[in-house]
Amino acid sequence: MTKKTNEVEGWRGRFYEDLVVGDLYRFHMGRTVTEADNVWFTMLTLNTNQIHFNADYAARTEFGRPLVNSGLTVALVLGMSVHDVSQNVLANLGWKEIVLPHPVFAGDTLYVESVVLSKRSSRSRPEAGIVTVKTRGLNQDGQECISFTRTFLVYRREAGLKVKRFPEPVEPFEVEFEDEDSE
Repeated sequence: MTKKTNEVEGWRGRFYEDLVVGDLYRFHMGRTVTEADNVWFTMLTLNTNQIHFNADYAARTEFGRPLVNSGLTVALVLGMSVHDVSQNVLANLGWKEIVLPHPVFAGDTLYVESVVLSKRSSRSRPEAGIVTVKTRGLNQDGQECISFTRTFLVYRREAGLKVKRFPEPVEPFEVEFEDEDSE
């Protein structure tokens, strides 16, 4: 029997109302940084410091091996934090206090957590609020490799849900179902 599908709401992220000062959000997945990630990012950004891509050179440094480009570390940890704290952001307003206390190497797995430091309504945009979070990335051994504070403008729920995120299909999605449990 062919019938129309039922749309089920997926995760849309948190809105201004959902972010509570003091709440800690831990991203549910870790991400292992590969040598290819590091070399590609380094070359893409034209970073000519050989410590990121020349194993012979890096072996003669105090680290003994190539370091992961700190720009990649920032970008990766920021990206991983989006799912939990900034999926519904209109704009990032700024970063500060970026600290890199422990090096990241190819093969390290990063985990990310963010805590909400402050929030307030936007005076110029009533459909949004301003939120500041502190985010940090930990390696597989629980060592903090990076932390930063980020401030962003995030939609309030009502306004954010009005943003069209998926195109209206020209044809409905109709399939045949075999559901033995529906009887």
